[in-house]
Amino acid sequence: MELDPRTTALVAVHCQGDVVEPTGAFADFFYQQVTERKVIDRIATLITAARTAHTTIVYTRVAWKPDLSDLDANSPLLGIVAQSGCLKEGSELAEIIEPLTPHDEDTVLTHQRIGAFARTDLDTILRSKGITTLLFAGVATNASVEGTARVAGDLGYRVVIVEDACSAATLAAHQASIDSLALLAEISTVDEVRAALATTITGNPV
Repeated sequence: MELDPRTTALVAVHCQGDVVEPTGAFADFFYQQVTERKVIDRIATLITAARTAHTTIVYTRVAWKPDLSDLDANSPLLGIVAQSGCLKEGSELAEIIEPLTPHDEDTVLTHQRIGAFARTDLDTILRSKGITTLLFAGVATNASVEGTARVAGDLGYRVVIVEDACSAATLAAHQASIDSLALLAEISTVDEVRAALATTITGNPV
């Protein structure tokens, strides 16, 4: 794998308390696989590698107004948000979790749909930075990761799914999504991405 840090962005998807922590509203869905697959540790490793290589880092997060007046619950997943009243702007569990806290130079994009490009200026932000390659990691593989990655491909970006830094509600759901995405994107690992970024810096394989 070859990566140019100047034109690459790491996209960390929904690393929020309500999504990935044991006390979050979606804990019954996602926490077991997040833990078993060590997703947070692996995303942290990716972020460190990206920072070292001066690669753009983008966090996508979902959050709605405290009264949920901007929530269009047109899917079962968004219906859970409506029923539980989670992911409200201003709540601690709607924020990016502490181990992955964004830095000032990072982009944090808040959206209200499953995919991060819908009704946002994400495409404009990326193009203004000269980004042509997107590395995806986060939760859930078969929802917001896949939804955003598919649109990215349609918009002309080179899409790389960092498979071992993603998870879904079940391993089967994760794998089915990866199998589908393999027709549309490159499937990679944390170690492969780290090596590619480090090679760019040093000129030698790690």
